[in-house]
Amino acid sequence: MSATIPGPDGRPRCRWCAAAPEFLAYHDTEWGFPVDDDRRLFEKLCLEGFQSGLSWRTILAKRENFRTAFHGFDFNRIADFTDAYLERLLKDEGIVRHRGKIAAVINNATRAQELVRQEGSLAAYVWCFEPRPEELAAPQTVSTSSSSIALSKDLKKRGWSFIGPTTVYAFMQAMGLSTIMPRDASFGSTRPTPERPSHCRDSSQRWIDARKTSDITTASYANAAEDRRSPYRLNNTLQDHGLITIS
Repeated sequence: MSATIPGPDGRPRCRWCAAAPEFLAYHDTEWGFPVDDDRRLFEKLCLEGFQSGLSWRTILAKRENFRTAFHGFDFNRIADFTDAYLERLLKDEGIVRHRGKIAAVINNATRAQELVRQEGSLAAYVWCFEPRPEELAAPQTVSTSSSSIALSKDLKKRGWSFIGPTTVYAFMQAMGLSTIMPRDASFGSTRPTPERPSHCRDSSQRWIDARKTSDITTASYANAAEDRRSPYRLNNTLQDHGLITIS
């Protein structure tokens, strides 16, 4: 079976676009674009959590309602939600009224604040888990990856919830961290070529660059290369050597 389908303009798209009419616009204008905006990253993590056990079509149809209910997914505001506000959300028919998932968003908002204080930004943190090209699976063949498992595990250690490896894998694909298209697929005639944000560098490459321009010891480099999924340690070392600055 082909991994693509013809779009209305005759150009091929990923096969999953056929599941719902609204998926075509989502595919052509959003999915796979590299994102480094903290609020958008947090929103996507939350919406993927809400999707658990449901379909993305359901969540996409309710997305504007979610944005209204959660103040545009501003995690600094969500972290202040009270139990009374949670009860109010449980009565909102425009969203998915699942107590555990709503509570997870509120909890994760606080965890996001902590992460920003530790790592500088949510974007700087998640992009350290970007897989190497050779680690990417063939399109539409897997639902998790070593990178999504590592990111999920690290987030759980930090206290995040509803953040399993399948949820994280969907997030990473949609936000451009691990997007791989079928060879003959396109994004539509109106979609520009996606560009990765300037600071979105693979962690191993950041270490290679650092090794060339600093006095980081061979032992430190070897340790980081062995544990390349440890962005907190990576950021600390790069800051110590003046290679990055987080204000």
